[in-house]
Amino acid sequence: FLMSLVAHVILLPIGAMVALSAVVGGALLAQRSAEMRRRRIHPQSVATSAQMAATLECTHIADNFRNLFETPVLFYALCLALAITQQVTTAMLAAAWAYVALRVLHSAIHCSYNRVMHRFAAFAAGFVLLIGMWLVFTLQLIGLA
Repeated sequence: FLMSLVAHVILLPIGAMVALSAVVGGALLAQRSAEMRRRRIHPQSVATSAQMAATLECTHIADNFRNLFETPVLFYALCLALAITQQVTTAMLAAAWAYVALRVLHSAIHCSYNRVMHRFAAFAAGFVLLIGMWLVFTLQLIGLA
């Protein structure tokens, strides 16, 4: 029973990442709508990503929203794999929450003052953690950890 409960707890960091995506998506909707109204930009004039980059002044929130559908996909897959295989450990759960915290930090930096080296540090730490989590999971799966 306890292992089953722990296996389900690994799904909570997924919920937190979805919530982060919702917050950033909401910020993007608000920012983009306001800029387009303020500058009287016709929606068809920003129909492609190239047109958006050339026309809009603020694109960093959209950039962050896209980032939330890149490497975090590996995180979602890992958490689901951990739950399915019941390979969840306290350390893996803590690492999952640390990954979420680093993604929140990355988004906060990206959507606000957007200092590249600060953003990169948060991204790199999260990416290295994620790859380490995958390595540990793989080793557990084949019985070497």
